[in-house]
Amino acid sequence: MGTLRLATRGSPLALRQTEVVAELLRRAHPDLAVEPVVVRTQGDRDASTPLDQIGGQGVFVTEVEAAVTDGRADAAVHSAKDMPSTMAEHLALAAVPPRGDARDGLVGCALADLPAGGLVATGSARRRAQLAYLRPDLVFTDLRGNMARRVAVGEDGSASAVVVAVAAMERLGWEGRLSDVLSPMDVLPQAGQGAIAVQCRADDDGTRRLLAAIDHEASHRAVRAERAVLAALGGSCTVPVGAFAEPEGPEREGAGAGDGALRVSGLVASGDGRTLIRLARRGHDPEAVGAAVARALLTGGAAAIEGFDAGAAAAGDAAP
Repeated sequence: MGTLRLATRGSPLALRQTEVVAELLRRAHPDLAVEPVVVRTQGDRDASTPLDQIGGQGVFVTEVEAAVTDGRADAAVHSAKDMPSTMAEHLALAAVPPRGDARDGLVGCALADLPAGGLVATGSARRRAQLAYLRPDLVFTDLRGNMARRVAVGEDGSASAVVVAVAAMERLGWEGRLSDVLSPMDVLPQAGQGAIAVQCRADDDGTRRLLAAIDHEASHRAVRAERAVLAALGGSCTVPVGAFAEPEGPEREGAGAGDGALRVSGLVASGDGRTLIRLARRGHDPEAVGAAVARALLTGGAAAIEGFDAGAAAAGDAAP
């Protein structure tokens, strides 16, 4: 069947996620060879500047997409949470494999055990705002870099705790190093968190057919709904935004045809966590229910939050 080239960042987590996709493809297509095409992005080259100053969410995506656009690769593998809410028309989200754990976690100390005035390290405005809402006494410091550096900061006592994506820890085999897993009722995940997105050229029918074999419909529908919240909000990356879709009924247990009802939660907060608007809607059409959540957030006061820019593209954490 030839070789399928997968563009990816070069971080250990990105390479592991690409290997997950490659393993699924080889299982589905035993005669297919799969090879990575490593792309070093601006976000990887500059690990010190705050993300909202060097491009926000798309900083880990644009250059990987370019490898597909210019023919260096056939498909691109992303953390779905890194992807901007809209993509170029010539590209398609061709597959979302079975989603990992969408929750956030802590390394270093459990939330309930954080001392008064404890220092929490995170580069995510969404995580910072929600933790500040829960614990106004906490102090926050920015943290960027690969997962090994993040985890080390939590374990060596440089901070009381570091916030990480549980799925990232699991994919690296580090789940035993988690001190706490945060309920989505307390800290709503970023849109697409825990999911891997595989993108290809929209007109590449052959690659789309190969990728269709590894698409998990329920996971894909959830990601579509969450991305629809971001797209309809159009909020600036400086305003914390979260979205999380959960299937209801048989689909929740892994059964069903993948067209059941979704419960979609959305959140917009002020950067300091003093204002936090969160609500949920149910529906069957991912894009429609995601847009309904966004409209409800806007009419519920999100548009009045300082810094909210309804004309800008939505962005998220860009932080594992």
